[in-house]
Amino acid sequence: MAHYPDSLSLLNARALFFQDAKLGPNGGYADRWVRVESKPIPFYFPNLASRVAAARLHDLHHIAAEYETDWPGEAEIAAWEIASGCARYRAAWILNLGGFGAGLVVAPRRLFRAFLRGRRAKTNLYKTGFDESRLNEISVGTLRDQLGLRVPVSPASDTDMILFVLWCVPAILAWLSIPLLTVILFWLIVRAKS
Repeated sequence: MAHYPDSLSLLNARALFFQDAKLGPNGGYADRWVRVESKPIPFYFPNLASRVAAARLHDLHHIAAEYETDWPGEAEIAAWEIASGCARYRAAWILNLGGFGAGLVVAPRRLFRAFLRGRRAKTNLYKTGFDESRLNEISVGTLRDQLGLRVPVSPASDTDMILFVLWCVPAILAWLSIPLLTVILFWLIVRAKS
């Protein structure tokens, strides 16, 4: 992933982010479907307006926090956003639960560190909002300062540990629903052919 210097405008940083993540010049915000790369078969889901609204802020979080767009990086940003709060962005809560659950498998230590970093954050863009007309006026460093991303992560408290474990439960349950739905779908297909 590209490193985004503090002096870079968010507009230029976001253009680099889109290029680095292979999201196209507009980040895929106008696409009808979102493609998630999973080996061996990618999966798709509708690019709803609620998802786009969350993604616009999520992408700026990626830039400021410098989490990659691979599976471990998406898990990290999911943990950071869950820990710092997704406010009224339901799509962010849902998608981040999936990323959090994947992180328990692909990068549990990185997931936990990102969760702690999110717990220490001053705020995030889901809470404060962001006026995209100001992308060229605000630097990456200013956003990092606004979010409190320069604060060193202190050791985990008992509360941090409890909250992390509590978030693990719905994240695991979200992933367990996939095999269950697959079995139900298979059963319905077999039953329909009988």
